[in-house]
Amino acid sequence: MRDNGSPHWRQRRAAGALRAGRDGPPLIGPPRRPTRPHRFFTVHLGFTAPGPAEARELAVAYAEALSLLRSEVAIGAAALSPADAWQRAERLFCGAVGPDGERCVDVADHPGFHHAPGPGGLGWGDGDG
Repeated sequence: MRDNGSPHWRQRRAAGALRAGRDGPPLIGPPRRPTRPHRFFTVHLGFTAPGPAEARELAVAYAEALSLLRSEVAIGAAALSPADAWQRAERLFCGAVGPDGERCVDVADHPGFHHAPGPGGLGWGDGDG
């Protein structure tokens, strides 16, 4: 047989040929198909609470805690519904759009100004009047 050398060296020669030298472009290019954009998904967490008001407080606390631990959690999309009626979901956070495109991170139906995220977040709206 012509190429009866070690399999290791045959593999090394093939890999070297595909690179076409260190200065030249590689012979194998990137995929032609564009990568898919990220899609949104929803996680449903079940918990027990004595009533709707307590459940809302717990849900807000869980959503805020998760958003602190994982930055990719979209806190504005958090909603609460009874376990047997997901179609009756109600949002937990205000989400009003501000003058610079930021969204209010206060709880839904809060009194007073809207507040952007962060310690010194911008406030806007009609206030307490």
